[in-house]
Amino acid sequence: MNNPLHAAYYADRARCERVRVVENVRLARDTFRLRMECPELACRIVPGQFLMVRLPECDDPLLGRPLALYDTVVDDGKRGRPSGVDVVYLVVGKMTGRLAALAAGAELEVWGPLGNGFAPQVAEHLIMVAGGIGQTPFPALAREHLGKRAYGDPPRQVKQVPRVTLCYGARSKEYLAGVEDFESLGVEVHTSTDDGSAGHHGLVTDVLTEVLDAGGGRARIVCCGPEPMMEAVARLAAEREIPAQVSLETPMACGIGICFSCVTRVRQDDGGWDYRRTCVEGPVFDAERIEW
Repeated sequence: MNNPLHAAYYADRARCERVRVVENVRLARDTFRLRMECPELACRIVPGQFLMVRLPECDDPLLGRPLALYDTVVDDGKRGRPSGVDVVYLVVGKMTGRLAALAAGAELEVWGPLGNGFAPQVAEHLIMVAGGIGQTPFPALAREHLGKRAYGDPPRQVKQVPRVTLCYGARSKEYLAGVEDFESLGVEVHTSTDDGSAGHHGLVTDVLTEVLDAGGGRARIVCCGPEPMMEAVARLAAEREIPAQVSLETPMACGIGICFSCVTRVRQDDGGWDYRRTCVEGPVFDAERIEW
């Protein structure tokens, strides 16, 4: 992976803006897609990066919340330049509860893009593994690797892959969010649920194992979701010697590396480990580097 300490990953390249909400629509139970009008930010962001989102002129909650890029928005007639950004969130507390109540025309404070994003890697089969709300970083990544859109300023060069698969696990069918978005891109979707209401009745790692056993070319795995699930995926990837990256969901307070509240243990070349800030040196890390 590219050096996560490269200066380009730090917040000095981010923008801080007050943006307008274009739409805020329900995708699944307690899950919403929020579209914001922010063309300058949208032109810069790449898959795997995130935004910090805050309610303006509000001190409860005071801090912003990190939300991963779901995808950029490209309007017809704008020469392919994005006009906005979509993020997807699950309502779990006060901040996300207030986000769910926003209507078109409301304003938000955002700063970003932040973090390093997924490093482009050559593969024949991109396998995305998501648990819970962990599917949110993947539509843009899938679109980019299928050659349907470029991201970043200047646009980064990513080699197109012939096959993209999503292994997506949730508590039940009603929490599966955005499946149609992936299918419309041409992504092969395999689902699992804890209660058996959709797809495989069991763990998403069971589904991943089936996909890997079926073969289909040199694979690369990217993963996001609950930490125990990501640890299990990292172990499977290591056993099969498949390169894997994980996008950590570590809680963040500032998003720009100042507060050190989001540190995670990362293995060093000498065999030891040290703390790294998820917000600036992540959120994407090589799976084998994480000290689970």
